[in-house]
Amino acid sequence: MSKTQELDRVVIRFAGDSGDGMQLTGTEFTKAAAEAGNDISTFPDFPAEIRAPAGSLFGVSGFQLHFSSGEIYTPGDAPDVLVVMNPAALKTNLKDLVDGGVLIANSGAFIESNLKKAGYTSNPLEDGSLSKYRVHAVDISHLTVTALDGSALSTKEKGRSKNFFALGLVFWMYGRDPETEVRRIITQFQKRPELGEANVKVFKAGYHYGETAEVFQTVYKVPPAKFAPGMYRNITGNEALAMGLIAGAHLAGKTVFYAGYPITPASTILHSLAKFKNYGVMTLQAEDEIAAMGAALGAAYGGALAGTASSGPGIALKQEGIGLGVMTELPVVIVNVQRGGPSTGLPTKTEQSDLFQAIYGRNGEAPVPVIAAKSPGDSFYAAIEAVKVAIQHMVPVFLLSDGYIANGSEPWPLPDVSKLPRFDVQHRTDPEGYFVYQRNQETLAREWVVPGTPGLEHRIGGIEKDFLTGNISYEPANHERQVHVRAEKVERVARSLGELDLRGETSGDVLLIGWGGTFGSLRQATEELRSQGKRVSHAHLRWLSPLEPGLEKIIGNFRHVMVAELNTGQLRTILRAKFLIDIKGLNKVQGQPFKVREVVNALEPLCESKATSTAATTTAAAAPAQA
Repeated sequence: MSKTQELDRVVIRFAGDSGDGMQLTGTEFTKAAAEAGNDISTFPDFPAEIRAPAGSLFGVSGFQLHFSSGEIYTPGDAPDVLVVMNPAALKTNLKDLVDGGVLIANSGAFIESNLKKAGYTSNPLEDGSLSKYRVHAVDISHLTVTALDGSALSTKEKGRSKNFFALGLVFWMYGRDPETEVRRIITQFQKRPELGEANVKVFKAGYHYGETAEVFQTVYKVPPAKFAPGMYRNITGNEALAMGLIAGAHLAGKTVFYAGYPITPASTILHSLAKFKNYGVMTLQAEDEIAAMGAALGAAYGGALAGTASSGPGIALKQEGIGLGVMTELPVVIVNVQRGGPSTGLPTKTEQSDLFQAIYGRNGEAPVPVIAAKSPGDSFYAAIEAVKVAIQHMVPVFLLSDGYIANGSEPWPLPDVSKLPRFDVQHRTDPEGYFVYQRNQETLAREWVVPGTPGLEHRIGGIEKDFLTGNISYEPANHERQVHVRAEKVERVARSLGELDLRGETSGDVLLIGWGGTFGSLRQATEELRSQGKRVSHAHLRWLSPLEPGLEKIIGNFRHVMVAELNTGQLRTILRAKFLIDIKGLNKVQGQPFKVREVVNALEPLCESKATSTAATTTAAAAPAQA
């Protein structure tokens, strides 16, 4: 008879070969946690290779889920439960498992050849090296095949169902309703009902194994979290961003035209938008990044709300086109879902190393506004804001996301779109007194005229224009005037920005500054230190160009200022130049997000010492995570 134990939070990680279905397993358990009312945060982590050699260390795919009865900000520093499908998954993930944590290993895969591939000279399930963990060696491979005895599926197809055995076992461990998952499996595999039936059998076998195996004597319950009333769904950053572009277009009275070219981890934005043709969304998979940018510019010139997305290498190819958008002053939203670089770099890992690229990456003086989403759900609102600024200021806008945000997920309260403020576009139709570069005195934006409007026909291009007529001009003074007005147009975006996202007081010992997907780790670290009485505040920047005015008002009120970012110090460099003060850096370029413990370890000495530190930079590697 199993006993029940209540927990306030759990971090669980599934790991195996890239073909073992770990992403699906994690996603399905995430759905169950969401349906149970838990707060959730996920972190999928997978290799760059489409199909790495089976059993190889670099081919390991993982999915981490943090689910809780209270509010959480991150997928967790370290797993409490680690489920591994082979020795390679154990080798690459064991270092993260908390001392005393639960390890569930597919013992059927711990054969000599797999052990050798992973670099083991002996079987860790047998040699005593795992004594500090609660180890459950389960022959998942064999039990999966046994559950499918008599099935018409091939041996290979039967083996592919083993992830559902692991899923069923974990379902039992955490008291999840198996029938809900059974219905999902049947629906998901309705085009291949024989596979759906097999996966259901294996899932139930895993669930019942947990019930009957004497080693699993405890069922853990994580009570529902207390959410504000409303309807919620689990959403990834790319899904939310796509919906934000659609919502932004709707609020402007426009339709979306999106042009893109496949690239990890931005591709699913195109996939998501393509599902909304019934909302008038037009999508184009172009032949390359340059063509995608050109198509977006053409659509904006034609009067549509235009968008495109890529990652660092693709953005590099788009830069000439973006410069043309600056010259022609057309509203285009350019999304950069950042990944590790340079070049191909770490295509499936997260990084924040494209900030300089977004702000300075074009030839000539070609400034653009730059906004960054801070979480999966926030990507929706960041996209709307990017659309609004692009239209109201007639300028291309960079929207920065990253792999961590794009692939991660969280509960998202569905917004009432009818209550979001509109910013309808009013295209000029009166030709009287019209000049192409006649500007709004508040925003400095030129009017957005649809080509072909009677009496308002015009041409624009990439050569400098007269400040009023739009005719080509080589006059030195005119060029300088246009350079300055385009820069001033971007700076005036700051006039309409909201309040600085600040947790804590406007003065103190340490001001921690962050941007983008580091939000959760930085905010949780700040909360932990503030609960100890530390005078720490956290400012998370939404706008990076122009900078939010609220930052300038408080940045000099702290003894120490630290910028935490997943690069070697790009925002730190910008802020030091802007405010002419010493700013410390917490930097990490490992393709992985910050752990909360890394941030806490970096901040604690600054809270404790009243002496001015001379150290300019702290690396995350020097502040290792603790279980």
